[in-house]
Amino acid sequence: MLMTSSSIDNFKQFFKKTIFFDNELTSELIAILLVYLVQGILGLARLGVSFFLKDELAMSPAEVSVLLGIVAIPWVVKPLFGFISDGLPIFGYRRRPYLILSGLLGTLSWVALGTIVHTPWAATAVIALSSLSVAVSDVIVDSLVVERARHESISNIGSLQSVCWGASAFGGLITAYFSGFLLEKFSPQTIFLITATFPLIVSLVGGLIAEEFQNQYSNWQTVKQQIKNLRQAITQKSIWLPTAFVFVWQATPTADAAFFFFTTNELGFQPEFLGRVRLVTSMASLIGVWLFQRFFKSLPFRTIFFWSTIISTVLGMTMLLLVTHTNRTLGIDDHWFSLGDSLILAVMGQIAYMPVLVLAARLCPPGVEATLFALLMSVSNLAGLISYELGALLTHWFGITEKNFNQLWLLVIVTNLSTLFPLPLIHWLPNSSAESEP
Repeated sequence: MLMTSSSIDNFKQFFKKTIFFDNELTSELIAILLVYLVQGILGLARLGVSFFLKDELAMSPAEVSVLLGIVAIPWVVKPLFGFISDGLPIFGYRRRPYLILSGLLGTLSWVALGTIVHTPWAATAVIALSSLSVAVSDVIVDSLVVERARHESISNIGSLQSVCWGASAFGGLITAYFSGFLLEKFSPQTIFLITATFPLIVSLVGGLIAEEFQNQYSNWQTVKQQIKNLRQAITQKSIWLPTAFVFVWQATPTADAAFFFFTTNELGFQPEFLGRVRLVTSMASLIGVWLFQRFFKSLPFRTIFFWSTIISTVLGMTMLLLVTHTNRTLGIDDHWFSLGDSLILAVMGQIAYMPVLVLAARLCPPGVEATLFALLMSVSNLAGLISYELGALLTHWFGITEKNFNQLWLLVIVTNLSTLFPLPLIHWLPNSSAESEP
């Protein structure tokens, strides 16, 4: 019996150390991880949305890229949701009600997309609402994560962000293949209705958040004080310089929308195979999180950003082999080439992005952690929006359409080389590592 108890304890310790990176598994942490898990699970509809926009609404690659930028707007104004939740409690609570409402909004958005949406404008509006629902829940749990991260020991710095992003990647992993497989069995609208059930999990776990009842139902003084603290924080050179670097780094144009049309219309990739690709990239993201936590968090931020950018740019150029069909000349099938390319790029991308999360949490001074973290993430999301819009502009400029991919090779070269632009500014980053003291 003693051996059994000892074995159970050893298993718990192994599970805690390996899966949760030494974070205590409390009911609140379970709630936080479930919210991140749902964010990953919502990827179930990602391929459905892409095919819905391409085939049923007949949108062009440039139009899809513009739409992807528009629906990212809720993520750009994330601090606004932080201000509202802090200054306007609902029934005396600042966190739980907003999680519940965000889950309900997400469900209603996906139901609407699966039933009454038949035009590009309506699709843009409804997808933006679903994005809003995730952004609201995300800012709530982000604030909880940052508050917890302030109490991490030096050896555990970044571990909580790794666990949370691991939960999101795992959510994407368990739905990745089915996002394509189900799309070959059912219509996109059916996939949207299935997806509508998952945001309800966010609503249900709201009660697990540890929160004290607020006697006052609105406290805009808190908001004013936060704005004042925020203004003081962002005027510090040690904060705005790294933020500016991350913005430039992520604002470079992307060819994602045009490449999706190329793989489906030109290469004939079916939804089921694209689901396999998403499965591979989700697994790669988890590998990237683990590699960062295990091997790279002791490296200086500048070193990680520099080498991950160089390597990702070089590897990104391998897309030219697929675009020009050179891989066929080399005897490599389109499907296998795409899988291998996606795997390696996803690992590198996750390793490169993890320092952004750790750095953002590190830059937040006490008293304004949640709001400043939301602002820093919003800057990152604004850069993503600009990235899609620049990609749309280049796609239109090069004359790339749903049938014409003659200039796609040029778009690939331009978007890949543009990722090198921020490197001369790398001295804007602190030369410390995730493990060193702030």
